[in-house]
Amino acid sequence: MKLWVKILIAMGLGVLCGIVMGPLAEYIKPIGTLFLALLNMVIVPLIFTSMVCGITNIPDKSKLGRVGGKTLLMYFATTLIAIIFGITFSGWLNLGGDVNFLPGIKTELTTVPSLSEIILSAIPKNPIKAFAEANILQIIVFSIFFGSAINIIGTKAAPVVTFMNSVMQVMLRMTSMVMQFSPYGVFALMAWATGSFGLDVLLPVCKFLLSYYVACIIFSGIVFSFILKGMANLKPWPFFKGMTEAMATAASTCSSSATLPITLECAQDKLGVSKNLSSFVLPLGCSLNMNGSALFQAMSAIFIAQCYGITLDWNHYLTLFTTIILATLGTASVPGGGLMMLSIVFASIGIPLEGLAILAGIDRLRDMGTTILNITGDAVCCVYIAKKEGEINEACYYSQGTPELIEVEKVQVS
Repeated sequence: MKLWVKILIAMGLGVLCGIVMGPLAEYIKPIGTLFLALLNMVIVPLIFTSMVCGITNIPDKSKLGRVGGKTLLMYFATTLIAIIFGITFSGWLNLGGDVNFLPGIKTELTTVPSLSEIILSAIPKNPIKAFAEANILQIIVFSIFFGSAINIIGTKAAPVVTFMNSVMQVMLRMTSMVMQFSPYGVFALMAWATGSFGLDVLLPVCKFLLSYYVACIIFSGIVFSFILKGMANLKPWPFFKGMTEAMATAASTCSSSATLPITLECAQDKLGVSKNLSSFVLPLGCSLNMNGSALFQAMSAIFIAQCYGITLDWNHYLTLFTTIILATLGTASVPGGGLMMLSIVFASIGIPLEGLAILAGIDRLRDMGTTILNITGDAVCCVYIAKKEGEINEACYYSQGTPELIEVEKVQVS
């Protein structure tokens, strides 16, 4: 039985157990707390290795200049737009406004530092201390510098690259081991949530999942279509048609990395992007471009904050922006990676981690939409950069790689 099926079953059983046990479900909550602890255990090394490997495994180092700058700018811009859209959309719907996890209790948030303090605090004075204290922002910054230094050194650092790739594979395996425990953790946390708050907690979660899918569709239809039509002067429909196979693979695997070979094939054979450019831009996107993850984390933070009656001010929104952007850089492109990063986002603005239990049961269903949006965002940026660099075959783009149609297109152009 697949893991996501086990999680859904565990969620259902947890709800039934919570209904039967009521407040007594508090006694099985430690099982869920243990699951959260295991998630926290793998976060730091997984972020460090995935970040470093994402930087060092770029196939063509000569493209780290002009094309690299354009790629990073596009990835940053689309991620930022996804966060803004997610916060606005979730806040407008007010899905958690009718839920009160802590009735009669006013939740106090930790004082949030200013922007300058956030920037300065992101620089680790002692990287070892940052790792020991699980300071995610500092670890991400250190990882960027570490990976960049490896690229600069070149072949002399080859043993380090090999070692980091090996460690990343170990961490991915360890993450898989932790996720095998997730049904038990979800069961305990859902039983506790239902026993403590009742069935009223489930309806908003279903509304949240539906709203998230709607948000993904709207975001794709507006933002991605604008990039293609308004910025690259290409018709959007051939792009979405050409990415159908990659989207289907993304939905089934819930992994950007596992979908990458199909994404590359679609970009090169269906959309006409050159092999050299796509082999640079798309692998980079697996680590650095997470539009779906950013949208989900923004919507989740607002949703759970509303459920707990937490009021956010502009300082908290600023911290939310910064944390989500940097957290998406460290999100492993494997199933369950977004849920782990969400714990970091919650902690940054004082949202209780128990809120993860409400979202864990729908994580697989949510992850399908997230991964589709992630790989689609990678491909959109890839097509745009290819158009600007003159490395796209527009005849192939509009014909979806059909040789006969390409020849007709060439005749018409000539």
